[in-house]
Amino acid sequence: MLQTIVKAPATPAQARNENALLSVDNVTLRYKTPSLLVTATENVSFNVCQSDRFILLGPSGCGKSTLLKAVGGYMKPVSGSIRINGKTVSKPGPDRMMVFQEFDQLMPWKTVLENVVFPLVTARKLPRKEAEDIARGYIEKVKLTRAVDSYPHTLSGGMKQRVAIARGMAMQPDILLMDEPFAALDALTRRQMQDELLQLWEDTKFTVIFVTHSIAEAIKIANRILLLSPHPGRVKAEVINVDQASAEDGSAAALEREIHDMLFSEPGHRE
Repeated sequence: MLQTIVKAPATPAQARNENALLSVDNVTLRYKTPSLLVTATENVSFNVCQSDRFILLGPSGCGKSTLLKAVGGYMKPVSGSIRINGKTVSKPGPDRMMVFQEFDQLMPWKTVLENVVFPLVTARKLPRKEAEDIARGYIEKVKLTRAVDSYPHTLSGGMKQRVAIARGMAMQPDILLMDEPFAALDALTRRQMQDELLQLWEDTKFTVIFVTHSIAEAIKIANRILLLSPHPGRVKAEVINVDQASAEDGSAAALEREIHDMLFSEPGHRE
């Protein structure tokens, strides 16, 4: 029996969970373009707890990447608040590390090892030897030990994303923020990276917020999914216990259809 539960959108009071690592409370985000002021999200509330695999899912233009940037401290809400461990997020910090979709997020003049070591030395101020030991440990976790002295231009897209994940996790942030990190990969590599991310989570139980517009990817990775409506992004619903859905008994496919219907049920909205 499918044990995944779909519940109504959380109220701001519900979002302020005492055990929450991250609390997003009634957040509205806007940004300017040359011609207009865009409302990306409106009155969004949710919380993320320790070791959650929390997915922001919605169609293009629903503000999920903008919301991730706000959690990262790269933009401020026009209303509402974002708190980590009870402290208001006002700027980027080493407690939140981002992994982007683009392959060019690595420094091309530095080796794999040097890319992972760099933030440990500059942001965490660790001694070089300690930083290298930590970096090598996480490079091994993402299965890139043989490429430790390689430069980014010699790596495949999947390998570059592994380096970016190792760099983020080596900082041991409170939350790892991933903005469609596998979207530019071919289908086979993407599936492999999803499997490796889940294995990495099993090993370390890190907390991750993951942005995607793929329902199948969300179901595979998440234990919780927040569904956002089309522009401007509002909380449509939350899906919990997602990791109980199984491809073997057909419950994952049933959940995928249910989520699709919820996301695209409004007249005039299509994929």
